Amino acid sequence: GSSRSHSKIINRESQLGRATRQSRIGASRLRCRRINGRQIHDPSPQTAVSILANVSNHANQIVACDFFTVPTVTFRQMYIFILLHHNSRKLLHANITTNPTSAWTAQHIRQAFPYGTVPRFLLRDNDSIYGTVFQRTVESMGIKEVRTAYRSPWQNAYVERVIGSIRRECLNHLIVLNEKGLQKVLDEYVQYYNRTRPHLSLNLNSPIPRNVEPPDNGKVVATPILGGLHHRYSRVA
Repeated sequence: GSSRSHSKIINRESQLGRATRQSRIGASRLRCRRINGRQIHDPSPQTAVSILANVSNHANQIVACDFFTVPTVTFRQMYIFILLHHNSRKLLHANITTNPTSAWTAQHIRQAFPYGTVPRFLLRDNDSIYGTVFQRTVESMGIKEVRTAYRSPWQNAYVERVIGSIRRECLNHLIVLNEKGLQKVLDEYVQYYNRTRPHLSLNLNSPIPRNVEPPDNGKVVATPILGGLHHRYSRVA
């Protein structure tokens, strides 16, 4: 969407009776950035459009993965490995370990993609966890690895956003006792995320779409999720 500066310019121009296109404003801001020297590597509008179109065309074939850590009440580190489908935003896999290795990660890649469901691309960072065993496994499955640049988590933005959502909407509200308890909570959140949680990028639907329930189906009933931290609303006759 438009930034705050875009909105201010459009508002000002409209008050003055002038029609202003967002594309014109965007081009002006691009030129200003180059003149000021703050960003000299911005792509041309034509290049930017072609890159976005290319990513959009392959979105259904891209899966992103990443690890993040969660401390327990005894300050023991738990490592959570997640896989996210780019196009549907569906969380395909979420599992926990206290000792992440290349072999462990490779095994969970196999579990996440049984025969016939293998994606074309796997987007990941350059963490040493993705070692030789992992790379050979992914290659044998016919998946092409796409690595982000070093220290550039924004290049894997979708999965980084999901990690933030898991923290804000779930883990930040809980005290983790052990691995078993964390896995149970994580499994319940994944079900909520995939089947209930609205997503702006999906027109407020969920990764596994829900049918619209008309008012004559009955009254609205709230089903608690994660002990009432979230709810699923449905109509019951």
